[in-house]
Amino acid sequence: MYTSIAEFIGEWNQEAASTQKIFDALTDASLQQQVSPEDRKLGEIAWHIVSSTPGMLMEFGITVKEMQDPAAIPSSAREIAETFRSVSAQTSEAVEQQWTDQNLSEMQNVFGNEMPKAITLSLLIKHIIHHRGQLTVLMRQAGLKVPGVYGPAREEWSQMGMDAPTK
Repeated sequence: MYTSIAEFIGEWNQEAASTQKIFDALTDASLQQQVSPEDRKLGEIAWHIVSSTPGMLMEFGITVKEMQDPAAIPSSAREIAETFRSVSAQTSEAVEQQWTDQNLSEMQNVFGNEMPKAITLSLLIKHIIHHRGQLTVLMRQAGLKVPGVYGPAREEWSQMGMDAPTK
């Protein structure tokens, strides 16, 4: 649980940057990749991350610019990436401007559950991490190189002069 806004902003900026690396590696063709006909396509998951972030913030009581048409999923990977870049910057700014360290211990009803505001911010970060993991699997299936997030991706080991682990 966060004890300061600065702590959240630091982690948000790090996780948003990692997510941005994933978005920047997407191609328009890869947006159609899916596990099965019953599941979301890669582009739908990516857009869900982008479009749900402002909605979650508003649910938490943080005022941000609403998405014009969050249901309209772009067919351009670049548009998704650029929109996330804007949304992630807006997230940092809004939290920093609207909440204080003292607000973090206040209780808030979010999605029908009472929780400290600090937990709501943790949920926001966990949400993008969860879906980012889904994206990386679909990226591999689409034949894309996956950027390393918490360590090197398979292709990045050789750049460090090492062999990638085989299993």
